[in-house]
Amino acid sequence: MPFMQQLPREYSRAVIEDLPKGQIGVYGLFKQAVWIYIGKGDIRDCLMNHLMGDNPCVTQFDPTSWMAEVTGGDPTERHKQLIAELEPACNAR
Repeated sequence: MPFMQQLPREYSRAVIEDLPKGQIGVYGLFKQAVWIYIGKGDIRDCLMNHLMGDNPCVTQFDPTSWMAEVTGGDPTERHKQLIAELEPACNAR
């Protein structure tokens, strides 16, 4: 199942800086109908790192939007589910 009960958010520094720190979960970056990357961890920190260019593949695809789910625990299984379902361009297969 794709991200639950989410509306896309703008992939911008201003939006991401407003997120609270310490929210552990999964997130997905996309542009139009193309999923670019699914990640896990501290959502704010990971998104900020991507904005600063930590992943060349993500930078190349130039995402415009993102979604996230706070898992409250280990996000590994949900991360695997989303990668299998959405087949993002920048996640290793």
